Amino acid sequence: MNEQIDLKEIPGVGSATASKLRNAGFTTVEAIAVTPIRELVERAGIGNETAFKVVREARKLISIDLMTAKEAWERRKNLVRCSTGSEKLDAILGGGIETQAMTEFAGEYGSGKTQLCKKLSVMAQLPQDQEGLGGRVIFIDTEGTFIPERIHQIASAMKLDPEQVLDNIIIARAYNSDHLCLLIDHLFRICPEEKAKLVVVDSIISHFRGEYVGRESLAERQQKLNKYLHKLLRLAEIFNLAVVITNQMQANPAQFFGDPNRPAGGHILAHASTHRVYIRKGKAGSRLAKIIDSPYLPESSARFIITKNGIEDFPGEE
Repeated sequence: MNEQIDLKEIPGVGSATASKLRNAGFTTVEAIAVTPIRELVERAGIGNETAFKVVREARKLISIDLMTAKEAWERRKNLVRCSTGSEKLDAILGGGIETQAMTEFAGEYGSGKTQLCKKLSVMAQLPQDQEGLGGRVIFIDTEGTFIPERIHQIASAMKLDPEQVLDNIIIARAYNSDHLCLLIDHLFRICPEEKAKLVVVDSIISHFRGEYVGRESLAERQQKLNKYLHKLLRLAEIFNLAVVITNQMQANPAQFFGDPNRPAGGHILAHASTHRVYIRKGKAGSRLAKIIDSPYLPESSARFIITKNGIEDFPGEE
């Protein structure tokens, strides 16, 4: 990735256009290259023809239009994995939460999704040789469940400097769906500036479910949700960072056998997430995590427990 390329090095971009792009939040060539032309026109206030040329030239600079499968394979060698703190959970995830991807944790209230996100927010700060990502964390909280004392407890239990760990987590409280979308737009500027390697959105669906009520607003809700899910995916790919989202569950009252719960968000969320993990409460205070969808991870499950250390393997589990 060429994060150091100045916007004015894009052919056809002068001082005035570069200023408009930066003011709209497009501070890197990568961000411009993956942004739809219509959005560039609307947010930066530039003409359609100019936007088309700028995006085309930006894509040439970072070579993302066409590549061979071998080139794609070489790019994935830059992929990094972050441990969850549970060896069993890491195993079913292929080694941990991966960069260049969006991992979804879906589960009912109290299933441990937020606790897992907090553990990851600490683990991500560790160097790569210690199963971390070696970067800062952006944590978008939509439900008011981010408690810094819990981060302090996890960091202390891991014998890390809790104040330094807290200082490396940038929190944003999203109060409605429009605010959430605005924060996601800003991530394309904030992540490279803050050297963030993990973005957490806890939860992605909460405000959308609360604000878009009724079947008549479902199409509008899903279109907006789809737009911003794909922005998160683009963010993960161009900056080689990990995106973790949590999702709520909804019950199917017509289902009489088996588990009636399914992740909220419908097909839009199902198709957008790279890896989907369903978490539910298990025996003896444990949590059962199961891979329910992934392009290459097999369906498998692992048990973990929530402790002062955050997330750990369930004792005695084979």
